Amino acid sequence: MLTSATADRPAPQATSRLPRPTTIACATLLVCGLQSQALAQQADDNATVQAVGVSAQAIKRSAKASIAGLGDLPAWETPAQAQTYSSDALRDAFVTRLADLTRLDASTTDSYNTVGYWDYLTVRGFTLDNAYNYRREGQPVNAETRLPLENKSAVELFKGTSGIQAGVSAPGGLVNMQVKRPEGRVHSAFFSLNDAGEARAAVDIGGRFGPQRSLGLRVNAAVARLNTQVDNTEGHSRLLSMATDWRVSRDTLIELELEDSWQSQPSVAGLSLLGDRLPSSRTFSRNLNLNNQPWSQPVQFEGRTGSVRWTQNLQAGWKSTVTYGEQHLRTNDRAAFPFGWNEYVGPGPEDYAYYYNFKSDGSVDLYDYRSDNERRITRSLLAQLEGRVRLGDQEHNLRFGALRSLYRTAIKPQAYNYVGTLNVLTNPNQPFDPSPVMESASPNRWENSTELSVQDHVRLAPSWQAWLGLRHTSLSRHSQETDGDDNTYINQTINTPWAALGWTFAPQTQAYVSWGEGVETKAAPRNAALLNAGQILPAAKSRQTEVGVKGQYNAGRVVAQWGANVFQTIRPLAETVDSTFRYNGDARHRGVEGFWQGRMGPWGLAASAMLLDAERRGSTEPTANGKQPVNVPERTVKLSGSHTWGLPVPLTLQADVVHEGSRWVDSGNTLRLPAWTRLDLGVRAVQGRDALRTITWRLGVANVFDKRGWREAPSMFGGHTYLFPITGRMVTVSAQIDF
Repeated sequence: MLTSATADRPAPQATSRLPRPTTIACATLLVCGLQSQALAQQADDNATVQAVGVSAQAIKRSAKASIAGLGDLPAWETPAQAQTYSSDALRDAFVTRLADLTRLDASTTDSYNTVGYWDYLTVRGFTLDNAYNYRREGQPVNAETRLPLENKSAVELFKGTSGIQAGVSAPGGLVNMQVKRPEGRVHSAFFSLNDAGEARAAVDIGGRFGPQRSLGLRVNAAVARLNTQVDNTEGHSRLLSMATDWRVSRDTLIELELEDSWQSQPSVAGLSLLGDRLPSSRTFSRNLNLNNQPWSQPVQFEGRTGSVRWTQNLQAGWKSTVTYGEQHLRTNDRAAFPFGWNEYVGPGPEDYAYYYNFKSDGSVDLYDYRSDNERRITRSLLAQLEGRVRLGDQEHNLRFGALRSLYRTAIKPQAYNYVGTLNVLTNPNQPFDPSPVMESASPNRWENSTELSVQDHVRLAPSWQAWLGLRHTSLSRHSQETDGDDNTYINQTINTPWAALGWTFAPQTQAYVSWGEGVETKAAPRNAALLNAGQILPAAKSRQTEVGVKGQYNAGRVVAQWGANVFQTIRPLAETVDSTFRYNGDARHRGVEGFWQGRMGPWGLAASAMLLDAERRGSTEPTANGKQPVNVPERTVKLSGSHTWGLPVPLTLQADVVHEGSRWVDSGNTLRLPAWTRLDLGVRAVQGRDALRTITWRLGVANVFDKRGWREAPSMFGGHTYLFPITGRMVTVSAQIDF
């Protein structure tokens, strides 16, 4: 029984050892050599370095994202869908964690987002991989932790196959976090409180100093007393970060960013089906926490992340950038974890049937899960060179990149012990058993990847432009169980091309078509019933085609950006077939997206919608073909409207509507989660004497009508179905003091 249940607690992703001087080192030395040569020759060059970062924009929800890697183009000219959410936009929406992005973008939905645990996001129906699909300042970071947002100037969401950006990542998109940088004088304090008792405080201080203001420093600090409406979820978090830069000359910029974060909070396990029946959301109390045992301990995340960057202007408009980033994570993952149930079916002593939901009477097996001192390390070294070359009558905008990424995950033997049967309707206390068990051995993983990339952007004619890109990835993975078994290796080389064509057929309006490939890796679950348990599968490619139109309108008091597109993504699927975990068919996701955002005088509007047709194909099990994926809504709509009154104290009223359509609960497509709609309201007032001395008051009411229902139904950890309710009405008040 323990073997079945312990096989599928969230598995950490692989990381790796320190780099050796390989291809990436040679590419880095080449870039540095070009820098040194240019420094000796360009004393009179008038080019200037601009700090990489996000500048203030009239529209907070910009459709332009630097992560797209498509050059310094207006949003309407980029042949991809991307959104940038500034720190002010996030505060207006009361966003405190990455999971809250589901409030803002129609293509982004929940995928096992719960209290006290790390964030999961689904984009275009595909769950992003926390080990590969997240970036900080464009550098790879591991999101198997709680990533702080208080020191981020913006969060970027890139939608589509990410082969142009990352050698290994799940299809759907990437998330990039931009750090607050020294851009001038900043003195700001922030306080918030909600009716669940959660309180937050943060300070943001920065400025420029020295001769010609060549030195910059920005410091962010934050503390929080965490709490929710769910029982026994009190916790704490803190953050201290620093970003500094040195403008050595008009052509040389050196930047450094460091952050240290910590969070401790009990997690909340999801509820589940009662037998084969979908219970009403009113069957359980919204406050119910199955992890609320006398011996329960909080999940703790500790993270230290830093990067250093050298940007150099070269001759003839060329620029090089060399960046080194490093992230150290330490996690204590603990829970009183409910997971399925079994019954004796005879006649032999080992003849048990195992079920992955709750029993029809509310009974479920409870386990004492403890995995202390999990360690994850991510290191990356990125060298980029970009500039322009004229060939004949055409000018090519080129970007060359070399990225060396190293990942390592070290897990000690865990405790995952059966302690009794819990009834979710009565929730009695159970005993505990923290002793480690080798049956729950976890993989320690190492991974090295070297990525060489080239991108070209060329204007073919006044109304036509094209993009071409190719990424070459050399991947090495090594995995070994904590008990010494399943010592496996895999080495593979993959090429992922990308291409796009754009046609400007009207002023500030472009139609485009794009095609690209991505690649991701899979490993067999740690299940003794599998013939290849823990084995690493060869990397497999996904493919995406997208056709769209984007535009920008700016006339008088009306400023707007809009777009619409259709896309198709095909991704190989891995599953268990005849006791072997292997690729078996694929998933095809077809969708239509649209967005409009802008201002018309005192009115503001941001709207996005997605219709998704997703199905399974090519399975050796005929009954599986044509089925739709679990926990993926067929339609989503996110609306945000605001109106500002020009009073002595300017007042803005904002209303946000989130609608998600019905979704399947089980892989057999027999149970559906009903569609739901939620309304959030917010009021913002800006009080102050001038632009530098203001107090911004915010009052928000989430789920105004206290809507009840199931928010999501992810299938995780070996097929167990989880149910998470819509959070009840929540009132939050905050003050941002700029002085």
